[in-house]
Amino acid sequence: MPVLIEGERGTGKELVARAVHAASERRGRSFITINCTHLPQGQSEAILFGQDRASERSTGKLLEAASGAVYLEEVGDLPLETQARLMRLLQDGEIDQPGKRPLKVDTRLICSTSLNMIDLVKQGRFREDLYYRLNVFPITVPPLRSRRSEIGDLCKRFIARFAAQEGRPLRGLTSEAEALLCRYDWPGNVRQLENAIFRAVVLAEGDELTVAEFPQIAARVDGFDVRIPPLPATSLAPAQREIVRVEVRDPHVLRQLDERGHVRKLADMEADIIRFALTYYRGQMSEAARKLGIGRSTLYRKMKELGLQEEADAASAGSDSAAA
Repeated sequence: MPVLIEGERGTGKELVARAVHAASERRGRSFITINCTHLPQGQSEAILFGQDRASERSTGKLLEAASGAVYLEEVGDLPLETQARLMRLLQDGEIDQPGKRPLKVDTRLICSTSLNMIDLVKQGRFREDLYYRLNVFPITVPPLRSRRSEIGDLCKRFIARFAAQEGRPLRGLTSEAEALLCRYDWPGNVRQLENAIFRAVVLAEGDELTVAEFPQIAARVDGFDVRIPPLPATSLAPAQREIVRVEVRDPHVLRQLDERGHVRKLADMEADIIRFALTYYRGQMSEAARKLGIGRSTLYRKMKELGLQEEADAASAGSDSAAA
């Protein structure tokens, strides 16, 4: 018969579904899980029942699990069209095939939901006849806050698993830490507890988990302090502000002031102009002299007067090579 498992998210409904399957005569056969919330839009029927088109052919999960079981997680999120075909399967044990004879299927359905199915039926989001077909054998999984006596055993199981997985030599949980975890309401249920234990195992420094490993939980439970280790003391000297002056100059602009802020000498500025002209015209003395508005002999004379003898010799040799 179909089984409907109800309970909040994170309570372990899939574990219950697997336990039901393992206790049935179908154990050892296929157990396929389908999350109805994450089914691609418009493809739920093809995924569940398959499709036979000229462009594509697929079997479908219900046929893949023949003689086994299909676990429909969050069955309340199935589209209404898919609900109609699922109703036919539960009523007649057949899958409709357009243009063909119905196909007999021997697959058990185990469904779960975290929603109030009666409200979905009243809102017209879930078929009433399908709800009663699925609800033949209901199982309610209570939230973790309603079964606090199980928290200690769950913690021991999780610690043993994660300590072995992470290679951490942990003996268990202190009594104070266990009291803290048992008093917390766990809105995320067993899944949240499992994640909290995993984080604590990874970050633990001693051989037991203490309240210090659960600061987020301790902050929400009266009577427990949030124990976060202080940062190590540091003796860093206060940062000193350093000002670096960087002069950005345009190479084509003639500097008119010296380092002390006074107007530069005419001879120095004239030397800079001649150097620039020689560089700009690639050592062509005649071209540089013409652009400077002076004769070539005058340019040679000024270069010698200004101490630019090396530039003059290099320019002269360059001009001779070019002429040759």
